[in-house]
Parts: sequence; structure tokens; C-alpha cells
Amino acid sequence: MNFQLSEEQKMIADSARDFAEQNIRPYVMDWDESQHFPREVLEKAGKMGFMGIFIPEAYGGSGLGYHEYVAIIEEISKVDPSVGLSIAAHNSLCTGHIFYFGNEAQKQKWLPKLAVGEWIGAWGLTEHNTGSDAGGMNTTAVKDGDHYILNGTKNFITHGKSGDVAVVIARTGEKGDSHGMSAFIVQRGTPGFSAGKKEDKLGMRASETAELVFDNCKIHKDNLIGNEGDGFVQSLKLLDGGRISIGALSLGIAKGAYEAALKYSKERVQFGKPISSFQGISFKLSDMATEIAASELLIHKAASMKNKGEKVTTASAMAKMYASEACVKIANEAVQIHGGYGYIKEFPVEKFYRDSKLCTIGEGTTEIQKLVIARNILK
Repeated sequence: MNFQLSEEQKMIADSARDFAEQNIRPYVMDWDESQHFPREVLEKAGKMGFMGIFIPEAYGGSGLGYHEYVAIIEEISKVDPSVGLSIAAHNSLCTGHIFYFGNEAQKQKWLPKLAVGEWIGAWGLTEHNTGSDAGGMNTTAVKDGDHYILNGTKNFITHGKSGDVAVVIARTGEKGDSHGMSAFIVQRGTPGFSAGKKEDKLGMRASETAELVFDNCKIHKDNLIGNEGDGFVQSLKLLDGGRISIGALSLGIAKGAYEAALKYSKERVQFGKPISSFQGISFKLSDMATEIAASELLIHKAASMKNKGEKVTTASAMAKMYASEACVKIANEAVQIHGGYGYIKEFPVEKFYRDSKLCTIGEGTTEIQKLVIARNILK
């Protein structure tokens, strides 16, 4: 398989790199320290076509494929993984759910503003007591004539406070029944829909994470995505693509940390020579470069399969699992190569180290990926 980017794909990657350098890099640590969610940057990203990457042009999107999607997320995440995470979540979860499973009327209504960044999307599956065990959710949607009444709370939701539109999975049947959950589109401002606690996080601090709260929130049945009972199955299919996003995010972090460590190792002189000339450091760099190459191949293999419409459950789980674990290891080694300087905020590897850990947790923990892979290879 040839995963070399075409000239057009390289141009798209270059545009994402330039965008990040101009609009993100000068503010990275200010946003991190203050936990500022840079909505204005996402709106600019929308004008660049980065908020509806694989959405067809008919709905206001860029109509690109998954290789381009990976390249954009990777380049932005090399500068600030927080912004990469926000763009990935907006594209693959909220916007992606409506695109892949919504009817034509829903696509026409919601996608055009989401695809250009005028609206920011959120996606609500996780709850306080149901992380990996999403089927045990407590949020309910009870049919009431032509409407549904939503009650419950979702947590760890990207854009939970600032998102204009949320796709929410709620229980319409028995707890634990994979066909007992449904997906709904809820717009900010709907009575009974509010934001709860915003989380104070270790990393990814400029990507907003907050609760979605539903208190007798009444929405029309036209906001149901697909059929009643389809929500959980839709979510599992959506997460297959979402794991490619986290793989791309992980790859950006890994490359950002590696490049910073490589540069530092050539500049830092000890015992009269650059530390890169010592075997202990050069072997670390060798391992880092190899793990990045392996991550890249796994991610683009999954992207290629996704572009072809093939089932990507196993491939995306492998890519996400390997790339996320590799990025944590690479970020750790980057800090080690920097020594004491790696532990202070003046150098970028400190932030990559903090940001990297989310990748082994979000959109399915490493342990869940192993479970997914094992189930498929043992069939």
C-alpha cells in the first residue's frame, strides 16, 4: 500500500501547518494557563474548510477524504493538541453523526453552519457512572406525543459549554439494551438544556470539557436521528472513525515532541559535544522515530479503508491504541532528553507530555481497544 500524500494533500497539510503557526502558536501557553477556549480560532478554521473536512460541498463542507483529515489534525496538533482535539471532536462526532446517520432534512438544517464553523458541535455519550460501560446510561428520553422529554447529565463533553448544537445519546428502552438508546439533536437555547461543571484538566486545557444537563428538556421527534433504538449502534460505528481522529491527534503530539527533542539534542552540549552524539540519547531518538513511522502506517491504513467504505473497527482500534500509547511514551522520552528543561513550561515538551495522556483515554481507553481487537480476531 502506498500512503504517500499526493501533491494536493501536501498542499492541504501545508495550509494547516501555516494556519497553526499564524493563528495558534503565539497563544498556546496563554490559552493553556487560562484554560481559554479559543472559539474564534475554530471560526477561522471553518473559513479554511477545517470544520467540515469530509462533509460534501453540497452541505458547505470541504468534501475531502480521511488522509486529508488525518493530515490536518496532525499538523494542528503538532502546534497545540487542544485545538486539534476540538477540531477532531467537532468533525468526527457531532457533525459526523448527523452526516452519516441523519436524514436529508436534518443534513440540510444542521450541517451547513457546522461545516463552516459558524456553529460548534458537541457529542454526548459519556456519563458520570458510565464511561466504558456506555450501555448503562441513566439519561432518558421519554416519548410525549410528537416530542421527547430528556432528563439526565452527560460529562466529559468536548464543547459542553460553548457548543451550539449537541448530538445526545439517551435511553429510550431498558438499561443495558443495545437497542434501547436513541440519538437526538439538541440546539443550545432549548429550554431545559444547559451546561454544568467545566472540568479543570491536567492537559488539553484549551479544549473545553464540560457537562451537558437536561432537565425536562422538550425536543421535537424530528430531532431523532434514524429510528428509535438506533443510537448506540450508530455511536459504535461513529467511534470507528473517531478513533482515526485520536490516532491523528496522537501522531501530531508524537511528532511535535520528537521534533522538539531532536532539535534540543543537537543544540545541548555536555562533555564537549551535543547530547545527540551519545548512544543513550540517539537510541531514544531512534525508538521515537520508529514508533512514529509505525503509528503513521496504522493510521493511514485505517484512513484508506474508511475512504473505501470498508469496515474499520479492528484497524481503527489498532491505530488508536498503538498511536496513543506511543505518543505518551514519546512525550515522556522527549521530557527526559530535555532533562530539567523538559519539566518547565518554557519548553514545549512539558505541554505535549500533559496533553498526550488523554489520547489513551478518550473515545475508548486502551483497554477497550484491546477488547475490541480481541473480539474481532477471535471471531
